[in-house]
Amino acid sequence: MLIQSPTAIQTQKNKSATMGPALGVDLSLTTLLSPSQAYHSIFLQDTDVRLIANFPLLPLRTRTRGPAYTLPTLSSSTPAHESPDPDSESYDALDEVLSLYRANTFFRNFEIKGPADRLLIYGILTVGELLGKVPKVGGAREGEKALMNTALDNQFAIPGDAAFPLNQAFEAPKDRQDAETLRQYLFQVRQELAIRLLARLYAGNSTTPSKWWLSFSKRKFMGKSL
Repeated sequence: MLIQSPTAIQTQKNKSATMGPALGVDLSLTTLLSPSQAYHSIFLQDTDVRLIANFPLLPLRTRTRGPAYTLPTLSSSTPAHESPDPDSESYDALDEVLSLYRANTFFRNFEIKGPADRLLIYGILTVGELLGKVPKVGGAREGEKALMNTALDNQFAIPGDAAFPLNQAFEAPKDRQDAETLRQYLFQVRQELAIRLLARLYAGNSTTPSKWWLSFSKRKFMGKSL
């Protein structure tokens, strides 16, 4: 499934109005940027994963309580602001989110190749939401307060809710129990991303957030935001 930003869709409509539809070509799949240029999840190859609708509950390296299977913690030799090697048993989908965030935010379109890409999308949008909350003045303590308040707010939309921005590509849970499990899982995702992002924002400088990260705070992956 291909997700496109409203800008890309309108541009395609304008093109089709001018050129007319080509025989056998679905213009809804014509993109300004090839979706293959964006990075996809390496966890697409993991097929033995629990799904709620079409969203995967991939294992997480986390201490927060919830339905996620818990991976081993980082070794003492790995700094908190770094991720383990992708071959490590501790490497998880949130390490991938943080490593791909800046590269993928340049893309307005994204082709979903499997369930793991949906977690990648949700994670990238969550990081964007969190970066938007980082105070421009003040140190790590103020940043931690702002990000954790956002992550701990459980009034967030999940697939199927009217306010969720990607319902065209994310299926709604089949019942209330599945919806609650998905909400708990996403709650874990949001908290863990906030913790790891904080470590990167203030790595080596507890008084000023990283300009390298903040420079991406205005970008919207696929033109979407949570």
